[in-house]
Amino acid sequence: MVRKNRLPKFPEDYLHEKAEEYNNSKWMKRNQNKTTLQSIEYLYDRRLEGDNKDEIMTEDSPLILDLGCGTGFSSEILIQNGFRVIGIDILNDMLLKAREKKKLIKSYNDLEFILADTNHLPFKMNKIDFIISISSYNFITYGLEKYGEKVKLLNDTAQYLHKILKKNGRIVIEFYPQNESELKMFNNSFINNNFEGYMVKSNPNQKSGQTFLLLKKKM
Repeated sequence: MVRKNRLPKFPEDYLHEKAEEYNNSKWMKRNQNKTTLQSIEYLYDRRLEGDNKDEIMTEDSPLILDLGCGTGFSSEILIQNGFRVIGIDILNDMLLKAREKKKLIKSYNDLEFILADTNHLPFKMNKIDFIISISSYNFITYGLEKYGEKVKLLNDTAQYLHKILKKNGRIVIEFYPQNESELKMFNNSFINNNFEGYMVKSNPNQKSGQTFLLLKKKM
């Protein structure tokens, strides 16, 4: 059961009838909407600009990847805020719900959903303006037990995301590290692979819990 105030577990909270329950959860929708709006603000955070104040992209409808889009809560908010959106998820049951929503709203022409693994995305180099991930990035290491295996996968993923982003492309990752070691592992995977940025915690004194990574591609 997808209960309020509990970080969902992968994959048992997202399969079969669980997708229906997730999609109908008012709390989940409210939480996802709030977090997505917060992440949009972080995409344009002035701290990422450094000395170059003109480097932020000014395209009217930038293309954004919504990694782990689920049933489309975050994708809907992104569309409503002027982005062209490609929602990515590995679970077909979740995407079926997302596609049902799209069919009901004709104005969502700039929204596409793709069944794909975050670690193996079907995009060309320098294609994407922005990337966002709400509450799903933790799951890309699901099933891996060894620390070295997790580090390698996270580094490989960060390298690929760097390739598909355009110049000065930005990423916001919202995730829930279990401890300081896991937080550093996720952060370092980007910093060590040609990204720069900041970490924002819901509670500055926390060692775990909701955390945002604000990242910008370096050349």
